[in-house]
Amino acid sequence: MSSLPPVAYQRDDQFTRQDPPAPEPDDGPDAAAAPTAQRRARQLREAGLWLAPLFIAGLAGLLYLYVRSLDLENATIQQRSALAWEANLWPQTVEHLQIAFWSTVIVVLVAVPLGIGLTRPGLRRISPAVLTVANSGQALPAYGLLVIFLNLMGQGKITVIWALALFALLPVLRNTMVGLDGVDRSIIEAGRGMGMTRLGVLTRIEMPLAVPIIVAGIRTAMIINIGMATLAFLIGGGGLGITINSGLKLNQDPVLIVGAGLVALVALSFDWVGAVAEKYLHPRGL
Repeated sequence: MSSLPPVAYQRDDQFTRQDPPAPEPDDGPDAAAAPTAQRRARQLREAGLWLAPLFIAGLAGLLYLYVRSLDLENATIQQRSALAWEANLWPQTVEHLQIAFWSTVIVVLVAVPLGIGLTRPGLRRISPAVLTVANSGQALPAYGLLVIFLNLMGQGKITVIWALALFALLPVLRNTMVGLDGVDRSIIEAGRGMGMTRLGVLTRIEMPLAVPIIVAGIRTAMIINIGMATLAFLIGGGGLGITINSGLKLNQDPVLIVGAGLVALVALSFDWVGAVAEKYLHPRGL
């Protein structure tokens, strides 16, 4: 509770100041415990951020021990061929990383500037139409979207990258708009009152304050792209979906487990990188 200003009243033709009443602890013990809870939650988040690499490394170690236990030298030729690291798994992992990385880069380059533009007065009126188009990317089944792009651009990795970029556009676009619209108007007006231009307000006030929400949308888009990249093999895009599909067709559970495990490792690694970026891009003091 904020302290009240001193009260002055007239007595015997003189002004006498009265001490302000002492603040009353009307918020109860919950208000005192709130900062402690917030501090503990922040400490847990930071601990989780730096324990995540150990968890990912542990998961990779378990997957490696599982592959070693399969005794591939004496396994069936289908299993041995599907789990060959240099011939199949490593090239597919690289293709998977390339598809996820470039599709996410395209999403960021398109969605963030577009989201900024749609929050400006001149373009805000067309924002519902643009969001409808972005919604259509996720409304379509992923397989159907790949078929549409296959007909437009042909087979290959490039087709998959553009299809996934459209599929994951909405989270980043919407989070950018929500993050910018959520900035306190009084802070923006204060910046303008200090003589800052609109570009200065955007780059020095709005964007830094909206970064956590924007990065959260980018992390969501990144995980979507990594998961959907397993369908890239359907139109000749490669990726770890080839191994997973081989495990299903050949009824080889070890092949299926290894393929899915590698996709999970890629997703966890990308998400950790996004979490680190979110931590260091977050404005200090907020």
